[in-house]
Amino acid sequence: MLKKTGRFIYMILLGIGVSFLLSYITKSSATGWMKFFDILTSIFITVLVWEGNLRIDKFINNRFPWQKSPVKRIAIQLPISLFYTTLIMFYSMVAFNNFICIQTKEVKESFIKFPIIIGTLVTFAMLTIEISMQFFQKWKDSLIEVEKYKTESTQAQLQNLKNQINPHFLFNNMSVLSSLVYKDQDKAVDFINQLSKVYRYLLDNKDTELVSLKDELTFIKSYTYLLKIRFDSNINFDFAISSISENKLLPPMALQILIENAIKHNEISNEQPLTVTISSLNDEQLEVRNNIYLRSVSEPSNKSGLPNIIARYSFFTEKPIEIIDDSKTFIVKLPLLNSK
Repeated sequence: MLKKTGRFIYMILLGIGVSFLLSYITKSSATGWMKFFDILTSIFITVLVWEGNLRIDKFINNRFPWQKSPVKRIAIQLPISLFYTTLIMFYSMVAFNNFICIQTKEVKESFIKFPIIIGTLVTFAMLTIEISMQFFQKWKDSLIEVEKYKTESTQAQLQNLKNQINPHFLFNNMSVLSSLVYKDQDKAVDFINQLSKVYRYLLDNKDTELVSLKDELTFIKSYTYLLKIRFDSNINFDFAISSISENKLLPPMALQILIENAIKHNEISNEQPLTVTISSLNDEQLEVRNNIYLRSVSEPSNKSGLPNIIARYSFFTEKPIEIIDDSKTFIVKLPLLNSK
């Protein structure tokens, strides 16, 4: 839509043009103040037609956006705009003939045809300009959105890798592994296998936008195996996932980020064990729930976990991520997405 200043200039120019066209049709010989009055009248009519059509466009756009139903939008807006424009033009001509300049019968008949023809042309011209500008704006917005998505997606992927493949994560697992080598070699072998699965999943999905819940759970089972070896009975994981939910989609590593957040922010000990429950809700949501025993000294955190997940979800759905914190339990409900 044209900016107000530019639109005002266009309306003045169009009004002047219509005034001279009207003078040509009626063969008017008005000069001086009368001619100036004719021009002002023409500009006023132009404003009524233009602004009225813009209001119609705005009203209809709220109900039938161009990008969602362009054919239906045209089918509805065209007759309404045409009727409005013709009505304004027709009664303007009648008022002109009755109160300003009474015309002969022949000229008066042309006044009846004139608003219909001009009204149709003006309506088509305005709709063409408006449609072109809106589609062009949407096209520009889509390009900006694509570039924004690429940038944020890349940043999210890099942040995921940074969160997962970090010195603390590797150091903790290497410490556990070194202990297992001496205590239980068979368990050490299992630990290495699960650790390799974790890193294989991270590397395989670093450029993936969505994964199935089934694949994510397979990764989470390996990830939680490492945590169980590290924390023993001080940490527990419960899964209640339906077979239908397993076929739904979500951003990769979303579950892992929520589990890691729970570990970062809570005490984990014999007296205060951490329990994380992952369950599907009506095959539409995935709930991750953990009890709260906040650390007296928090681990360093850039607080990018949940914003990371929310940002990635926003590109695929308008469904919100629900976060519930009642000081005893922390719950995050993630939408499960359908495959296209």
